Amino acid sequence: MHHPIDPKIDCVFKALLGAENNRDLLIHFLNAILGTALPRPIADVTILNPYNEREFLDDKLSIVDVKARDDQQRLYQVEIQLLVYRDLPARILYTWADLYGQQLQSGHAYSELRPTYAIWLLAESLLPHDPRAVHRYVLRDESGGVLIDHGGIWLLELSKFAAEQVETEQQRWLKFLKEGEQLDADNLPDWMQTDEMRQAMSTLKAFSEKERAYHAYQARQNFLRQQRSIQNELAEAMAATEAARSETQAARSETQAARSETQAALRAKKAALQREQTERQAKEDALAEIERLKAKLQDQ
Repeated sequence: MHHPIDPKIDCVFKALLGAENNRDLLIHFLNAILGTALPRPIADVTILNPYNEREFLDDKLSIVDVKARDDQQRLYQVEIQLLVYRDLPARILYTWADLYGQQLQSGHAYSELRPTYAIWLLAESLLPHDPRAVHRYVLRDESGGVLIDHGGIWLLELSKFAAEQVETEQQRWLKFLKEGEQLDADNLPDWMQTDEMRQAMSTLKAFSEKERAYHAYQARQNFLRQQRSIQNELAEAMAATEAARSETQAARSETQAARSETQAALRAKKAALQREQTERQAKEDALAEIERLKAKLQDQ
C-alpha cells in the first residue's frame, strides 16, 4: 500500500540526505543550494552522523540534522525545521559557531580552520516581512566587506517558495521538499524527471511501503503534531497572559486617572471652601466695621 510521505518530516529528510546509500544525493543537494558560494563544486563527502533506521526507533530521534565533511575538509550542516519559535535564530547561529569551533583541538593553529556551511530549511516563515525565500548570511562589515570567507548560514523558507517552472537545481530541490508529499512516485511530473529526483522519490516510496519505516514516519508525525499543539497552546497562553496584563495595566491607569480626578476634585472643593471662608470673614469684618462706625457716630 502506498502512503503519502512528506520529505520534510525529519526522519525522512535524514534518510534522504544522511544515508550512505544516498551520499550522491547529499553532494547534489549541497552543490545545488550553495552554488557559486563554493570555490569549486563538491566532489565527495563523508557523512559524519549517518542515518541509522534503528536510532529513529530506539533513540527518540535525538539527532536529526546531517553533518558532513568534503575532500577539502570543509564542513556542512543541513537541518529541517518545521516549527519556528522565538529563539530559533540564536540556535541557528550557535550550532554554526559550535560546528566551526569544534575543528580546533589542543595544539591546533587558527590557520587550520576550514569553511563551515549551515543550511536550514524552514517549513514556516521566520522573516515575515521579507518576501524572499532564500537568505544567505556571512561575516561582513557595514559597507559589505568580508571579514573572512569561511562559509555562512543559508535559510530557505519553503512556505515562501513558489516556482511553476523549474530553472535551477536549487529550485528543483525546494519544490520537491515543499510539494513532495503530493507527488505520485509512479507518475512524476516533468520537473522530477532527473536521476537525483527519481532517487529521492525512491526513498519516499521506501518509507511508504516498508512497514517498519512507515511506523517510524507515523510516530514522528504524531510527535510533531503534539509539539505543534503544545506550541499553539503556549502561544495562546502567552497571548492570554499579555491580554490580561494589558487589561490590568489599563485598569490601573483608569484607577490612577480616577484617583487623580478625585484628588483634583478634593483640591477644588478645598479651594472653594477656603474662598467661602475668606469671603465670610471679609463680610464679618465689614459688618464689624459698620457697627464700629455707627457707635462712633452715636458718641458724637
